[in-house]
Amino acid sequence: MSDESSMPAGTELERWVRMRRRLNTPPQRVFRAWSDPEELARWFPERVEGGLAVGSRSILVWPDRRVWWEVVEAHPDRRLVVRWPGLVDERLITTVRVLVEPAGFGSRIDLEDGPFPLDQAQVLDAWAEAVEGWSEALALLRAYLDFSVDLRPRA
Repeated sequence: MSDESSMPAGTELERWVRMRRRLNTPPQRVFRAWSDPEELARWFPERVEGGLAVGSRSILVWPDRRVWWEVVEAHPDRRLVVRWPGLVDERLITTVRVLVEPAGFGSRIDLEDGPFPLDQAQVLDAWAEAVEGWSEALALLRAYLDFSVDLRPRA
């Protein structure tokens, strides 16, 4: 039985953001950029309130918003798993997994964020915003680590 609000048959009801990037920076340095509050604030949010130890919940601060970030798992120089809200009203919480592996003289990052269940209101937009946001964030990370440049807009 189907109604007008149901998805077409065969529609994948969950989306994930999955991205892979190559950096000219060793894995230890890449992991530190994600796991050290001072390093994270040099390329992602403007400021981090709190620590980034496993089990902690900190606040990432941008000029226009504040978002909590909860560290679920951390394997030094290898893997970081965090949770955070995918929607402002927190009806959607996603899990971000960052895997860092050696690649030649640098590193490869595999980032995954999700799930984004498409059968919920506003989630398709949240998924599209996450794709755009992570694309920009990984470009900022590369600029910071590989070129020592902060490309974030300044007020």
